[in-house]
Amino acid sequence: MSQSARPNRNPVITVLLRRMRTPLLVLLTAYALAVLGFSLIPGQDDQGESWRMSLFHAFYVVSYTGSTIGFGEVPYTFSEGQRLWTIVSIYMTVIAWLYAVGALISTLRDPAFHAALDIVRLRKNIARLDEPFHMICGYGDTGALLVRAITERGGRAVVVETDAERVQALNLREHVPHVPAMHLDARNPEHLMMAGLRNRWCTSVLAVTDDDRTNLKISLAAKLLHPGSHVICRAESSETADNIASFGTDHIVNGYDHFAYRLHLAIRAPDLHRVYDWLTGIPNTELPERARPPAGHWLICGYGPLGRAVTERLLKDGHEITVIDETAAELPAGVQRVAGSGTQAGSLRQAGIAHADALLACTSDDADNLSTVMTARQLRDDLFIAARQNALRNKPLFEAANTDMTVEPSYIVSSQVLAILNASLLNSFLKAAEDCDASWHRELAEQIRKLADGRIPVTWTLRVSQKRTPVLVNCLEAGKPVALQDVMRNPANRDSSLDCLPLMLRRADRTVLRPAEDTWLETGDYLLFCGTPRSETSMRRSLRNRDLLEFLRTGVHRPGGWVWRKFRQWRMGGENGNAAQKEG
Repeated sequence: MSQSARPNRNPVITVLLRRMRTPLLVLLTAYALAVLGFSLIPGQDDQGESWRMSLFHAFYVVSYTGSTIGFGEVPYTFSEGQRLWTIVSIYMTVIAWLYAVGALISTLRDPAFHAALDIVRLRKNIARLDEPFHMICGYGDTGALLVRAITERGGRAVVVETDAERVQALNLREHVPHVPAMHLDARNPEHLMMAGLRNRWCTSVLAVTDDDRTNLKISLAAKLLHPGSHVICRAESSETADNIASFGTDHIVNGYDHFAYRLHLAIRAPDLHRVYDWLTGIPNTELPERARPPAGHWLICGYGPLGRAVTERLLKDGHEITVIDETAAELPAGVQRVAGSGTQAGSLRQAGIAHADALLACTSDDADNLSTVMTARQLRDDLFIAARQNALRNKPLFEAANTDMTVEPSYIVSSQVLAILNASLLNSFLKAAEDCDASWHRELAEQIRKLADGRIPVTWTLRVSQKRTPVLVNCLEAGKPVALQDVMRNPANRDSSLDCLPLMLRRADRTVLRPAEDTWLETGDYLLFCGTPRSETSMRRSLRNRDLLEFLRTGVHRPGGWVWRKFRQWRMGGENGNAAQKEG
């Protein structure tokens, strides 16, 4: 029988049987010998006649002697041979019990047994899932941010992580709804299937580990084993990204390229950068206000993946670049290079910090980046300084270092993934918004600031279809027009609007940015909104209730519910019958 065709056994029972096989055989052998001895050794009854114990009677005696309960010599006084065999049986069975109990305790403390228990718990948790969930592979800083953001919006997630300490840390946190987390190797396809990859409720697979090869294997397994799933993969190199894209991965997120693009926006279009930053941020966190980076001469300390991405982007925009790095990496034409480290004042002076406009410390070591920041501050207090923060736990250090801009790759990756999951039109909107002028960007930024009330807003996509919004589609098909402002009304006060903004309307091949609120909706429309979490919940609730949507559309309030619908049907039937009688 092939491995895939074998029955799905309980691993806990398998481990127990494997580890307890010898102790159980020893215990059974001891009891068998004791029972056999009592049944063979003769004794005397109360009449002085010879008698022998039956197997059942012998097993009864061994049961209470082996456990040292000691009921006495029953039913008759033992002979000397039986008493001698009782002594032998007591020691033999007690030693067997000690050996068996010790082996059981050792098994219960065995990591393999706990791993088997975790697998059983995972299977039960996955089997209990009856709603769509996201499989998150990797619980580093990026995975932790994704779990937090998904659960805060009421979504379900399953985490696969190879580090046992990270799994334990997640299990100790109170996420609502509960997040099943397992110590499994996501590179193993069997482990992915064990975590629910082929479960019909698995809608997306998020490969966000710190290793490109691991993310590549996860994406490949997800596409082969569950082609219907939505696969989002993190990649730090262009070679890996090209490889991942070759077999149809839905989305590839490169945090370094995204930061380089954001830096480009912050320099060229600061108001659009604010919109981009707010709409792609982690929802319900503090609304950031970042300093505007200057154009001109940039010092790049560290030519890793981030330094390379920023250098290429700034070169396209015509900035002067000087790279400070100890390696002999090949640089693009027009880029100056200083051999050394940004932590050394001599290297910074040689690179021209005296007349530079900005500095970016972007090595893979937080200590070196912080040291570079402090050294640069001593040389130029007025210099714009940005620094890469590799680990979220070091955030207090970077805040104390007073950097003008902090680069958090894990935050950037998680925000991009959430933008893809929650609002599929968001990236299209941001791309189209680049063609608008600065005043349009400024007006939109101020509107978002007002409705957000100091917190990053949520973004969501509304699809007008029979599957997603059947109540709305039924209303349109019945000839009852619905305007965009109708779905944006507040159910508690129809004359006021929800705290949300319509960002984009896509209808067939036509795209409209910031559609007017009096726009009539049509079946097949895609709408992109941003606003408060309460507004999103209220809007979706209104579109699921026929009577509530009718109230928002017309202002006529009709009691809802099954009882009232039946009452209206009965009343309409009675009125139609009376009318027919009058006509007759």
